[in-house]
Amino acid sequence: MIKRGLTFSILNVLFLISLPILLALKSPDPKLKVKWEQLFNGKDLTDWTVKIRKHQLNENFGNTFRVVDHKIQVNYDQYEKFDDQFGHLFYKKPFSYYLIGVEYRFTGNQVKGGPGWAFRNSGIMIHGQDPKTMKVDQDFPISIEVQLLGGNGKDKRPTANVCTPGTQYVLNNSVVKSHCLDSKSETFHGDQWVRVEALVLGDSLVVHYVNGEEVLRYQRPQLDPVGSTEEGALLKSGTISLQSESHPVEFRKVEIVDLEKYAHDRQKLADVVKQLTAEKRIPKQ
Repeated sequence: MIKRGLTFSILNVLFLISLPILLALKSPDPKLKVKWEQLFNGKDLTDWTVKIRKHQLNENFGNTFRVVDHKIQVNYDQYEKFDDQFGHLFYKKPFSYYLIGVEYRFTGNQVKGGPGWAFRNSGIMIHGQDPKTMKVDQDFPISIEVQLLGGNGKDKRPTANVCTPGTQYVLNNSVVKSHCLDSKSETFHGDQWVRVEALVLGDSLVVHYVNGEEVLRYQRPQLDPVGSTEEGALLKSGTISLQSESHPVEFRKVEIVDLEKYAHDRQKLADVVKQLTAEKRIPKQ
């Protein structure tokens, strides 16, 4: 993660204000070609690093993270009980400006000892800390969490929510200090595949999408403040990781469009974002 000063730059403020206008003004430039990069190769966990609470870096306790039938599985069949052993699977390098897409589904039953709030619960951690800096007993990386939830068969339970281990953000011009905030997505019961995307524009803007529909947006992702200050250091970039929180889950696709080269050209960035968000990507069941 890169810490920034507490002052939000005038350029970023103007960009946040002007982005919807830029997106609406004209069709995206057809010469701007976007390409999805597959972070998961469908075969193994090459380029990924495991960190599980109470264990050393790269100790994949209980074979928690594995590849089966071309999917990343988070599984607990080798656990006697969960014992608060929260885990994360980190991609090898950080990103700053990007659109990440993940297709996931929950399976099976929660492992014995898993907390009630972690039922059919996982997440995509963005703007996260380097796993090498995590303590052995640390449960979650400092990060912004795009929370993934599955339905329980009866209650409303949206997905692509935001949670904040060691962080906070701005929504409607106010700093949000509560730990989690629900999105406006529908609830997905059973074992159906769901696609969640997150558009991340450095320290400016984060937008969550579910099956092609925008469900949440917020600004200025940042660290928790130090002392009595209202705002913390802004998060410009960081790691991406997938969670292990006690309920089995599968990921069949983890892909990204790196937008870093457009970060300093606001019009091109707006064009590419419009091109990407014009397509409603819905996963096949």
